[in-house]
Amino acid sequence: MTLRLYNTLTRQKEEFKPLDPANVRMYVCGPTVYDFAHIGNARPVIVFDVLYRLLRHLYGENHVTYVRNITDVDDKINARALRDFPNLPLNDAIAKVTEKTANQFQADVKALGCLEPTVQPRATDNIDGMKEMISTLIKNGHAYEAAGEVLFNVAAMRDYGKLSGRKLEDQQAGARVAVEAHKKNPGDFVLWKLSSADEPGWDSPWGRGRPGWHIECSAMSSRYLGEVFDIHGGGLDLIFPHHENEIAQSRCCFGTDVMAKVWMHNGFLQVEGKKMSKSDGNFVTINELLGTESFGGQRWSGYVLRMAMLATHYTQPIDWTIRSLEQFASELTSIGKTLSVASVGSHSTFYSGILPTPNTKVLEMLLDDLNTPGAIAEVRNLHNSARDGNVAASVDLLHTCEFLGLLRGDRLGALYPFHVRTGPKMASTAVNRLLDRLQVSFLNSDQVEVESVTKQLLDHGTIATILPTGSVTYEVHDEKGFDRSKVVRLIEDRLVARHAKNWKESDRIRDELDAMGIAIKDHKDGTTSWEVKR
Repeated sequence: MTLRLYNTLTRQKEEFKPLDPANVRMYVCGPTVYDFAHIGNARPVIVFDVLYRLLRHLYGENHVTYVRNITDVDDKINARALRDFPNLPLNDAIAKVTEKTANQFQADVKALGCLEPTVQPRATDNIDGMKEMISTLIKNGHAYEAAGEVLFNVAAMRDYGKLSGRKLEDQQAGARVAVEAHKKNPGDFVLWKLSSADEPGWDSPWGRGRPGWHIECSAMSSRYLGEVFDIHGGGLDLIFPHHENEIAQSRCCFGTDVMAKVWMHNGFLQVEGKKMSKSDGNFVTINELLGTESFGGQRWSGYVLRMAMLATHYTQPIDWTIRSLEQFASELTSIGKTLSVASVGSHSTFYSGILPTPNTKVLEMLLDDLNTPGAIAEVRNLHNSARDGNVAASVDLLHTCEFLGLLRGDRLGALYPFHVRTGPKMASTAVNRLLDRLQVSFLNSDQVEVESVTKQLLDHGTIATILPTGSVTYEVHDEKGFDRSKVVRLIEDRLVARHAKNWKESDRIRDELDAMGIAIKDHKDGTTSWEVKR
């Protein structure tokens, strides 16, 4: 099995040959935690999660080191802290901002089906490493002090600009480069800058200050992956200046020919045909998509968001639309139906905590520069076979979807449409909203939120229960007594019978429910709701 990846550095697709097959090393630029991550930020997280899964499959789960950093030193963070917590000392305000946004990021990417990286270093924990690199760059003539800053001297690096294709002579005043008198060259960039009394800072040989953005990733990648490693990834927008400057710092500090052997970059994302921006009203965070009705008037499963990302090749642009999300939601629901009816959930490898082996054709697609659209097409072919009653195809489909992170076999109910709430017809608006939140939190495996919402429902006089299938049933305390557990079981049995086209059994259960005083209603989307007859 040969993995081929497109290398931005060489501008061609190449066979991937790790420096050390016993320790394949990958670094991906993570979030700057000054605000909740938007849906564009989710793309590299998902893309490189798939690559991480693939590398673990090829080289072994204990032979891949994946580092994704957290940038918690940045002037945007300082500004947000001053805005949101003006009455707190700045360091305390910064801590509040970064803790909240970093925790939300972790919850969001978990809901998107992403595995945890091997290491998630924070910039604030690596300041000493940054200062050591800067000292080395000054000593070997690649950096200099000027006007309270330490700057990298781009002219001292012979082949600066190789990754982006920008020539040094193009980095002149007026060429989108700031003109600053203290710089030797317009393209020189900051390694260290002084901090005022009301700004965060660390003591250094150049005065109390803070690092520039680029040196942070150089220090963290070298600490955890070495001076040269296998793969460096991130968004297309990071090629210049961030990744170009990372390369310059690292190579000049360590005297190496390369920083990473392979550089990979995912394409841009736009929303409904436009570049995402708050001024256009189409700026949407991952958290909003997962937990509020901000995009298309509904919430979206993390599985759906993930499939929408993987349906386009990582190098190509994505147009994020409501219509496409609806399509993928329908597809995943159909897959969930098929797998639930086939009763293959017990084959889930999540019970053993390991990644399954994907379908051979899907694997072939992934080996070809992460051809996820081709992999999704093969998933659809598997689904067609599984719907025809092919049990082996059903198991293969389950394992493949688990490998891609599109579902968990122990959470098939999150896809199978038992999710319509069953219970008394007249629930208050507040209760309905809480029931929605309960369902979303279960879908995202957020146990803390599940417990919190369940308690809030109790305060409203409502007992809610989540069934293994993912449905939510509830009971308002003032309802007349009936055998609620039996009703729920019969509703579930009838839905299974309907999806298996066992109409005789479906009608028999309807009659039994009717005799119990339970009225049921079947909906176009294949779901059923019920209420006690008045």
